[in-house]
Amino acid sequence: MSARASNHAYICSDDSQIPYYNNSVPSGGNGRFYITQNHPDVHCASSDDGSQKIGSGLQTFEAQYCTLESSSANGVHPAHSSASSHSISPISGSPLSHHDSHSDHTYNSPPSASCVTEIADLQVKLRELENAILGPELDIAYDSPESSLQPNVMATPENWRQLLGINTGDLKQVIIACGKAVAENDVRLTELLISELGQLVSVSGDPLQRLGAYMLEGLVARLSSSGSMLYKSLKCKEPTSSELMSYMHLLYEICPFFKFGYMSANGAIAEAIKGENFVHIIDFQIAQGSQWMTLIQALAARPGGPPCLRITGIDDSNSAYARGGGLDIVGRRLFNIAQSCGLPFEFNAVPAASHEVYLEHLDIRHGEVIVVNFAYQLHHTPDESVSTENHRDRILRMVKSLSPRVVTLVEQESNTNTRPFFPRYLETLDYYQAMFESIDVALPRDDKRRMNAEQHCVARDIVNLIACEGAERVERHEVFGKWKARFTMAGFRPYPLSSVVNNTIKTLLDSYNSFYRLVEQDGVLYLGWKNRVLVVSSAWC
Repeated sequence: MSARASNHAYICSDDSQIPYYNNSVPSGGNGRFYITQNHPDVHCASSDDGSQKIGSGLQTFEAQYCTLESSSANGVHPAHSSASSHSISPISGSPLSHHDSHSDHTYNSPPSASCVTEIADLQVKLRELENAILGPELDIAYDSPESSLQPNVMATPENWRQLLGINTGDLKQVIIACGKAVAENDVRLTELLISELGQLVSVSGDPLQRLGAYMLEGLVARLSSSGSMLYKSLKCKEPTSSELMSYMHLLYEICPFFKFGYMSANGAIAEAIKGENFVHIIDFQIAQGSQWMTLIQALAARPGGPPCLRITGIDDSNSAYARGGGLDIVGRRLFNIAQSCGLPFEFNAVPAASHEVYLEHLDIRHGEVIVVNFAYQLHHTPDESVSTENHRDRILRMVKSLSPRVVTLVEQESNTNTRPFFPRYLETLDYYQAMFESIDVALPRDDKRRMNAEQHCVARDIVNLIACEGAERVERHEVFGKWKARFTMAGFRPYPLSSVVNNTIKTLLDSYNSFYRLVEQDGVLYLGWKNRVLVVSSAWC
């Protein structure tokens, strides 16, 4: 789950980022609206983290996926029971769910046809990979009479199920075993398990079946990136910009994750800037600018009059496709809202990835109160495990040097940054199973909108987590304990979220399923599904 949209592949290539051009917009209204551009040098490094993969040699994948962001707060409104008072216990690590999926496995539902590769074609390519690694003589041995005497050859599904202790039709066990076989470079077992997995998953099935379909895509993409595989892409019809925006908006409405993050961050910001007349918000991933619409309206109605507000919107080119253009679109949208409310407003556009941003791009002015927002963004910034430059910590130190009034952080509670492939694979399974279950209660399984939203707005992250390594893997989440350590080392101290913010989020969750859980601990808010923490919101100063 990320706060930007993309028409790019899984970021498994070393193509350079494409900068924006000609995003300047003339001043309007009372002259308080300006859009300025700061163009940092654009560069892209590619590296390998050394994790074990079958074969070598990275190729590009061209399947199209996107991630979450909404264009407005209006649209589909789900009908759910009120939020439960049950609690979850947040810990420094990402807690594991201790419940099994409560959905019935309808294994006879149709398998995914649009994005999951044909199993027969995959088997041919896996055999090619097997021959490249082990030599053609092993392939001959499998077909010879003597192969029946080899104890390591598992000729039937029943044989390998017994050896692995997998019950027939146990989808979760097959998903886990498949990832383990890939991690251990067991080509023959991988071929058998992928074939089995392809018969069990479906994009119109229960949550685990749907998740399994996209995890299968990730495994296929991972295998396809090496050896003599001829497989080039996971073909999937690319949506138009308007279609993509509608999918993102749907998920924004049926799941509270983004509203939770935006509302909690805005609550902390509104409290921190009370009585201030000149405010500068620096948003490190502004995407569509949805977060700031309600804050602008709230500041405009502030007793004593609104402040002069300036927003610096940082975003790379990945969000441009969903927006249908550059950051000037965001600036115009926010200006129109501010103008309608009578709030003086300026917008500064910085078309760059977060790790390309330096102080000179932020246009800091004397007398302004500075606020910095990291909503679902920092996990995309490479750290010391990817680059010796460690931009993740550099950005935090740079922000601290600005003496901000408050810094807001919203991140997924998942441990995928530096973990080896198989533990990361299991974490992906655990995290996204909870997310897919939460989506499942909101829309019918045969709802085409839901299938499109999952396919184009969630699958990209899943495939990137499983298929990619090194600089190509941009989904690098950390648990809150790690974020706390990073902020503390950069010189920050906690800025506890108030009870007002907590109560606002509780009211929000009244409109959603009772399995959502909200816990406040030491001024930090944890949003979870059943026993699994999914998102954490905190503030720092």
